[in-house]
Amino acid sequence: MPENSDQKSEDSACGCGGGTCCGGWGKWIWVVLIIAITGVLIAKNAGKKKVSANSPTGAGTSAVVAATGAPVAAPEGAIKGQPIPRMVDLGAGKCIPCKMMAPILEDLKKTYAGKMDVQFLDVWENPDAGKKFGINVIPTQIFYDAAGNELFRHEGFLGKEDILAKWKELGVELTVGKKE
Repeated sequence: MPENSDQKSEDSACGCGGGTCCGGWGKWIWVVLIIAITGVLIAKNAGKKKVSANSPTGAGTSAVVAATGAPVAAPEGAIKGQPIPRMVDLGAGKCIPCKMMAPILEDLKKTYAGKMDVQFLDVWENPDAGKKFGINVIPTQIFYDAAGNELFRHEGFLGKEDILAKWKELGVELTVGKKE
């Protein structure tokens, strides 16, 4: 009999009482758990759409109006009848990288007024904006050409030099000087 009691205590060493770690059930529980989590993540992301240049949210100001529900003031160059490139930054006022970008965005807005439009949308204050632009991470910057087509999208902090270099890479020359 002591042989059996020793065997039982050895088998239930994991504490589950099932013997030899539940007869191999432990690994299957993990497999089922991983499959269930994967299924939930796939289902959660199934309704999200990628933004394309041909989608309604792929167009400059109209996308901002659609996302915020409020019209955005037309940039100075657009008022003169000249379409200008646009960068929309989606973030939040309490997000650290977003706070770090705020002075950069203000500087770009002032320095390149009439040459480039810079807009900021707070996705915590307006969650629909994040959904309509397909935002996964903040801050996210979306670059649009003068026709309102999405050219590029970046997730995370982006410095002034990097923003200007990206515009140049995209074929948009921004010059500082007197407004035309």
